[in-house]
Amino acid sequence: MIKNDQGTGRSSFFLRVIMVLILMSASFWGGLYLAGKNQALGDFSRKQVLYVGNIINQRAAPPDAAVGKDIDFFLFWEVWDKLKQSYVNSEELTDKKLFYGALRGLASAAGDPYTVFMDPKIYQEFEQDLTGTFEGIGAEIGIKNNILTVIAPLPDMPAEKAGIKAGDKIVTINGESTANLSVDEAVSRIRGPKGTAVKLEIFRSGVEKAEEISVIRDKIVVKSVRAEEKEGVYVVRISSFNDDTLASFNEAVRKIIVSQPAGVILDLRNNPGGYLETAVDVASEWIEDGVVVSEQYGAERKDEHLARGRARLKDFRTVVLVNQGSASASEIVAGALKDYEKAEIVGQQTFGKGSVQTLDELSDGSSLKVTVAKWLTPSGLSINEEGIAPDVLVDLNQEDYNADRDPQLAKALDIILGRFIPDPVESATSTPE
Repeated sequence: MIKNDQGTGRSSFFLRVIMVLILMSASFWGGLYLAGKNQALGDFSRKQVLYVGNIINQRAAPPDAAVGKDIDFFLFWEVWDKLKQSYVNSEELTDKKLFYGALRGLASAAGDPYTVFMDPKIYQEFEQDLTGTFEGIGAEIGIKNNILTVIAPLPDMPAEKAGIKAGDKIVTINGESTANLSVDEAVSRIRGPKGTAVKLEIFRSGVEKAEEISVIRDKIVVKSVRAEEKEGVYVVRISSFNDDTLASFNEAVRKIIVSQPAGVILDLRNNPGGYLETAVDVASEWIEDGVVVSEQYGAERKDEHLARGRARLKDFRTVVLVNQGSASASEIVAGALKDYEKAEIVGQQTFGKGSVQTLDELSDGSSLKVTVAKWLTPSGLSINEEGIAPDVLVDLNQEDYNADRDPQLAKALDIILGRFIPDPVESATSTPE
C-alpha cells in the first residue's frame, strides 16, 4: 500500500500518470462502444493490483513541456494540503482518494459524460459488464440532459421487477444526490452484493413527485438474445450486444430461414448498446454491401465499417422496434436498416448515444475512457444526441405498461401482416446506394 506522508516525491509519480493520460495514443481495447475486442479484456481479472513503494518528488515542479507556461502547478499541492489540514473529516481523505479524485477531475474537465477516469475497482466492474455476469440491479444508466437516467432495465432483472423503467431519472442513491455524478461512479454505488438493498429516488415524466424504490440486488446474468414466433412472425429481441450475442443471433437466423415466417421483428427497445463489431454483424444480415456506420474523427478522418456480405434476411419484411432506451450499438443497427430501407422503424425516438470511446488501461489497473469520434449513419446523419427517429411513432404509456399491453409490438405485427400501411416518410438525406 502507498504510505501516507512518507517519501520525497509525490509529484514525479503523479506527473508520470498525468503524462500517460495526456500522451497515451494506443489503446489496448475498444471500450464498451468500440470496434473490436482485445485479448487484454479479461486479463484484468487475473491481475493482482499492487500499490508499493513511496511517493517521490512530492513538491517538484512539472517539466516545462508538461503544462502551459501560465500554469502554476504548485497550486495543486496548495489545494491538496488545505484539504488535508482543514476538511472536517480529513481522516477520510487518504492520499489515494485525493489522487484518484484529481484524475477524475482531469477527465471531467473535457465536459463529456463519456470521457471518464475509472479507478481499479470501477474498471473491474466495467469489464464485467461485457462478460454478462455481475451483482447489481440489472439496469443500464446514462447521462441525459445532465441528469442520471435509466437507459434500460434488463429483462426479468431486479430493477424491472421493482418497477423501474427506461427514462426514469435517478435523483438520489441511498439518500445521496446524483448531481454531478459520473455514470461509472453511479454504477459503482448502485451495485453491491447479492441480497443487499439499494434505495433509488426516481422521478418519472408525468408523475408529480419523486418516488423512492428499494431494489434487492442479485446476480445479473445477461442473456442478450431471445426469439419467439408470434402470429407467423419471428420476433428477435436483442437486449445488448455482448459476448454471447452473435452466436445466439446466428442461431435465431438459422431458425428463421428454416421456418420462413411472414416477416421479422427486430426488437431493440431498451438495448443500451455493446460491441460495435457485433452490431455491424447483425445489420449485415439485412445489408449485403455498403457502409453500415462511419466513425468521424474530427474534420479530417472518417473510418467506415462495411457490411459483411451475408444478408441472409434481406428478403424478409422487417420491422425494428426502438424506444428512448435504445442507445449506441442498437442505434447503429436501426439507423443502417432505416437508411437502406431494409426495415420500418417503429416506436419512439432513440436515446442518442453516438460517440466512440477508447479505453486505456493504466499502470495500476485503473483506466481512462476518452471520447474520440462520433458515429454517422450510412446517409451521414449523426447519431449523437439526435438519435434515430421512428418511421411510425407509437408510444407505450403507463396505462399500457400496467395492463401488460404492448402497442408498439402490435403495430409491428400489423405492418408485417398487412393490417397497417405506414405513410411514406420524407428523408432529409438521400438513401445510400
